[in-house]
Amino acid sequence: MEWKVMSFNLRTETQKDGINNFPNRCRSILEMLRRESPDLIGFQEATDFIRSWLRDSLGDEYFVLGCGRNANYRGESVCIGFRRRMFELISFDTRFFSLEPQRPGSRHAWSDQSACPRMFVHAALSCEGAAGPIHFFNTHLDHRGEIAREVELAQLLQEVSVCGGAFVLTGDFNAEPETAVASMPLQLHGRPVCEPTAELAETFHGYGTIHGCKIDYIYTDGHPVSAYAVEDPHPDGIYLSDHFPICAVIDFA
Repeated sequence: MEWKVMSFNLRTETQKDGINNFPNRCRSILEMLRRESPDLIGFQEATDFIRSWLRDSLGDEYFVLGCGRNANYRGESVCIGFRRRMFELISFDTRFFSLEPQRPGSRHAWSDQSACPRMFVHAALSCEGAAGPIHFFNTHLDHRGEIAREVELAQLLQEVSVCGGAFVLTGDFNAEPETAVASMPLQLHGRPVCEPTAELAETFHGYGTIHGCKIDYIYTDGHPVSAYAVEDPHPDGIYLSDHFPICAVIDFA
């Protein structure tokens, strides 16, 4: 049973992005999502406005779940999308990277974490014909602190380690492949974890303003079939995002 998984940092809407502000990009994003037609999508930087747009635009085909990272459950999120006709939701959980993971807006203030609360979501899904549940995790690690990223990911991987069934983890790790953070999921005890997107050279390009680097990832204990970064021809200088969407086809036979 093969499923196509996408991880996509949408880039929050902000006037300082000029022609690449989200309202100018949303039509191309929707066309890309319909063309790529992933079964599971992990979004990062989805603000209140963007989550509402995703639900309005994709609601006939996808469930879109997630809330903001602030204390009032508003603001940026790591929401997910999954196909309505393919999956049924068993459970959904939102956890904050802190000593009080169920308290919205909380964070590891004692580490080198930035002032931004960080979080992950976990959806347990059932699919007809699958041997068991699929556990879908999505996150966006801290952009400032190396220790913070390691602590955050260790917290997430603890949840992965105790889930029963196959898993997929998508996310913007804000860390390049040679860092300890990028290798941590591969060392998960008791699971033969792989990174289907290991050969991708770059996922972040800053709207074409920098030499690209790889900071976005997909991990799984399924069998990788193929992976690629979605091409972004950016007509008239308008990009899909400052990140490439990345995709992996994974076999869960």
